[in-house]
Amino acid sequence: MFCRINLNLGSISPVYFNLRSFVTTQAHYLNQKYRKEKGLPLNPNTSSILTNTPDYTFLNGSLAPLGVGQQRRILREKEVVKQIVSLSKEIDFAVYRHEQLQRDAENQKKEILSKKLKPKGYTLLKQS
Repeated sequence: MFCRINLNLGSISPVYFNLRSFVTTQAHYLNQKYRKEKGLPLNPNTSSILTNTPDYTFLNGSLAPLGVGQQRRILREKEVVKQIVSLSKEIDFAVYRHEQLQRDAENQKKEILSKKLKPKGYTLLKQS
């Protein structure tokens, strides 16, 4: 957002100022404690109806093309979804493997005990 401001500096060409550098962000003036208590995002421009919906609609009901920011957000969200799915698969595998290792250790202990504890004496003669 540029604004042309003519400063009467004689023979010097007009100067362009970036208005964004002069306008401070609203995040400094917003009550961040209130936003945290209400469960709102710290930056109100990151997620809202205005940022997540199309800028306009057609009267016949057809979809409006996505904006550049919306496409970027959608791609970013798809990447996050892929990462969540892969990490949840890793967690499921780790839980399954841990359970399997526990079962194997338990079976090994039972096998060792079954080999060690054999009937002796009168009970051995009584079984056969």
